[in-house]
Amino acid sequence: MHCPLCRHDSIVFYHQDACRAYHQCNRCRLVFVPPQYRLSPEAEKAYYDLHRNDPSDAGYRNFLSRVFMPLCERVPAPAKGLDFGSGPGPTLSLMFGEAGYDMAIYDHHYATDTAVLRQRYDFITATEVVEHLFLPGETLATLLALLRPGGWLGLMTKMVIDQAAFSNWHYKQDPTHVCFFSRETFTWWARQSGCEATFVGNDVILLQKLR
Repeated sequence: MHCPLCRHDSIVFYHQDACRAYHQCNRCRLVFVPPQYRLSPEAEKAYYDLHRNDPSDAGYRNFLSRVFMPLCERVPAPAKGLDFGSGPGPTLSLMFGEAGYDMAIYDHHYATDTAVLRQRYDFITATEVVEHLFLPGETLATLLALLRPGGWLGLMTKMVIDQAAFSNWHYKQDPTHVCFFSRETFTWWARQSGCEATFVGNDVILLQKLR
């Protein structure tokens, strides 16, 4: 077994619940479920189809403002951005568009124009995305390559605290959540990838590409 983030093979058991086993990488500290627990593409999309993300929902916009506001402070309009994993009801891209930014969207299921993955961006957002990735190391490297030097990658995901908290954590109950990052994991990845990590609150991670 190899870590889906750093591909290291030093893996230890982390937790077991009624549905799945969880392991942790000794190098980057990512917690993940082995491949046999992944949903099929059809089952995964059916689960995503249950999401009701409404761009007119003030509560949802307020939720997304946790990454929207700090990025606006760091990247002034009119900058070019990509919302990666925009989902069935793209909203964050609309918020940036309303603020004067030039936005593109991509989603593996709902916005599949890969031409946007061949452009360069001043910032990229991925909200509630990285926990779904089967191979997060490959995806994060791809997104980083799309950023101009000095650009920002804004992520939103709940983070692992410790094993005791993990055992009762609601976040792991979602069957489409297969990778669980901690501050230690993001700090490790940033250092390896030539980025500087800034943590905003409990679930927003801003990564600036330094080279």
